[in-house]
Amino acid sequence: MSKTSANAVLQLRNAINEAFSKAMKEGLLPEAEAPQFIIEAPANRANGDLATNAAMAGARVFRMPPMKIAQALCDSISLEGTFFDRCEAAGAGFINFFFKPEYFASVIKEIETEGENYGNSDYGQNKKYMVEFVSANPTGPMHMGNARGGALGDCLAAVLEKAGYDVFREFYVNDAGNQIEKFANSLEARYLQIYIPETEFPEDGYQGGDITDRAKEFADIHGDAFVNAESADRRRALVDFALPKNIAKMQADMEKYRITYDKWFFESELHQSGKVKEVVDLLTEKGLTYENEGALWYKNIEILTKKYLEQGKSQEEIDKLELKDDVLIRANGNPTYFAADIAYHKDKFDRGFDTCINVWGADHHGHVMRMKGAMDAIGYNGDKLDIVLMQLVKLLSGGKPVKMSKRTGKAIQLSDLLDEVPVDSTRFMFNTREANTQMDFDLDLAVTQDNQNPVYYVQYAHARICSIFRNLEADGITKRDCTLEELTLLKESEELELIHHLAAYTDEVVAAAKNYDPTRITKYVTTLATLFHKFYNAHRVKCGEEALTQARLALCGAVRAVIKNVLTMFSVSCPDKM
Repeated sequence: MSKTSANAVLQLRNAINEAFSKAMKEGLLPEAEAPQFIIEAPANRANGDLATNAAMAGARVFRMPPMKIAQALCDSISLEGTFFDRCEAAGAGFINFFFKPEYFASVIKEIETEGENYGNSDYGQNKKYMVEFVSANPTGPMHMGNARGGALGDCLAAVLEKAGYDVFREFYVNDAGNQIEKFANSLEARYLQIYIPETEFPEDGYQGGDITDRAKEFADIHGDAFVNAESADRRRALVDFALPKNIAKMQADMEKYRITYDKWFFESELHQSGKVKEVVDLLTEKGLTYENEGALWYKNIEILTKKYLEQGKSQEEIDKLELKDDVLIRANGNPTYFAADIAYHKDKFDRGFDTCINVWGADHHGHVMRMKGAMDAIGYNGDKLDIVLMQLVKLLSGGKPVKMSKRTGKAIQLSDLLDEVPVDSTRFMFNTREANTQMDFDLDLAVTQDNQNPVYYVQYAHARICSIFRNLEADGITKRDCTLEELTLLKESEELELIHHLAAYTDEVVAAAKNYDPTRITKYVTTLATLFHKFYNAHRVKCGEEALTQARLALCGAVRAVIKNVLTMFSVSCPDKM
């Protein structure tokens, strides 16, 4: 919570504890150890600004009705020197507390003082967190799932940083293994078809037009020089030509998407360094592998059964999961993707990260426990690997699903989306729905410049405040520093509601980080824009009283600062004019 809010809660907790002591001393309550209690904001602010369950928590201790305890506390409490004006017992024994105007004034002062740092906290205690996201297969263009994963992953990392974590962003490039072999075979067939049209295309090959394009680019440079080469040499040359181009395109798309990674980690590094072999050997040493039909298998059933039993599942429940063992080394001697993935996650923890977060598509659901179990199996804590599963995206235009790009006539890719939709809209809108819900992305709405577009709506609130300042300056009124006393003039319900929301920003950041849910912040800032428009439509900033005008300018400045804070954190532009 904000420093002002935290101070208010601390003041209140001390006042309640002192009230318990005084009530016992004066015989209003029997002598006993004061109970633990909570302080929270009531659902309805009309009932008070903060409330406590202290009386209900004390019912068993004092053997008295909660309402009687509540009245004793209200009669004994001293609110002098606090941010609170009064209290009252209510309902089944809740005690509601009401802020003095000085509290609201202090929130505005805090925002002015903290500026772009407002909302920062030490909740994360500088723990090292890695967020791995997108990690698209480099054998083809990035798709809509990658677009959503990019926005969610990058904004999640930003929220974690704001909440006090030391965050590292990583992209895992699958540039080795079975998919690269398939990539090579597909490129080879498309290349040969240029010169030998009857060349058959592999049944499991990549059908995308990008494969054909890369093969043609290769042919434009090398001609038919590789037609009669050894197949292995031809495929190696094609991959060495096409893969770096694909990876460079991915990096360019991410940069255009305003995503900067701390590291692009290549799977091939794991194989070249021997780390895949090391982790397979480690599992074998632990007795967790066996050979069957020439392949080396990992005892996934044994590991996960143990993990599920520890979590309280019954054997009957586990049997219904139909667990299977996994191949680590194929009969041809090649490691599987799963073996490399274990080595990769081991490498993450070896680099000193306290927690590793992966943003995966929902189709990876079955892989979550396998990887957590594998971490346990090699002596690491699988519970420190957290997975954010992301549902599919459906693109809409005119209320109907869209699958083809108007520009290319092919399936819409991330690069197409970024060509057609402003990055501001894309990043913001992908963070308006929680990762675990399917999302309809309205292309028409995303390019609309009106208040129906959520990012435009928030940006417009910022621009409107900038316009207020410009217009008042043209009238000779310039914002100056207000005293706390002047800020206490902000007493209208719309003003207080707005300040309450501003005070909640730090808590929202912490909650977003704790729940791995950056969409909380887009919702927060959208509500902030709504509350500002509500205030602005109800009250004139420039009024007959100079001190009140300045107080309202301070309020406008605080709202502007927090909107800019959020949009900047999410790498969304914050225009002064619209």
